[in-house]
Amino acid sequence: MGENDHILERDLYAPVKDYLVSRGYSVKGEVEHCDIVAVKGDTLLAVEMKLTLNLDVILQAVLRQRIADLVYIAVPKKGKLLFTKRWKNICHLLRRLEIGLLLVSIRGERFLVEEALDAKPFSREVSRAVSGRKRTSLIKEFEARNGDHNTGGSTGKKIITSYRENAIHIAVLLKKNGQLSITQLKELGTDEKKTGAILRDNYYGWFDRVGRGVYTLSEKGAEEIEFDEYKSLVVYYSG
Repeated sequence: MGENDHILERDLYAPVKDYLVSRGYSVKGEVEHCDIVAVKGDTLLAVEMKLTLNLDVILQAVLRQRIADLVYIAVPKKGKLLFTKRWKNICHLLRRLEIGLLLVSIRGERFLVEEALDAKPFSREVSRAVSGRKRTSLIKEFEARNGDHNTGGSTGKKIITSYRENAIHIAVLLKKNGQLSITQLKELGTDEKKTGAILRDNYYGWFDRVGRGVYTLSEKGAEEIEFDEYKSLVVYYSG
């Protein structure tokens, strides 16, 4: 365990206070249920301290936004957490809520306070621009699906992605017609751009290559396209 794993919540106070004082704030602890209150000119800043960045302290910080101009959360810096997906998602939530984040490292008598997130206004336009490729991918996947074949909130079930749907389409045609070439499959309506790659990659093991550019349905494919979750698509593409 690291040294920061042994600190108490009150141990965060002095480092955070010194950090704010160095930036021109007057600082006092435990004012009207706020862990730290700092004032600089007309700016009122509040800090909530916790040993773990969790929903409880985020809710406290949101409530402090009713009275303070700027609100921060201060937590010990734990290196293992900084590279996890959950940590990144929490940081995104804090940015959306316009809550700042201070990370405190303590090494004996020494300390370091890092402003990991600034408490500044959040721009959805900038966020969307940064995540432009993910947004494009989401829309593309939505439009590529034929109908709605998944129940939202389901767990432990196979998701019918556009890729799986295209594979099912190919499998149904192979089952119905026997071996077919990539060209013949496209003529029967499979995706112009994806059919060849799906057959060559054979991600699900549903296809057997019987000649150059010619495929048939494998035993595994014939068995798995009969799964209940594929039934509506099999019926659709069998018509």
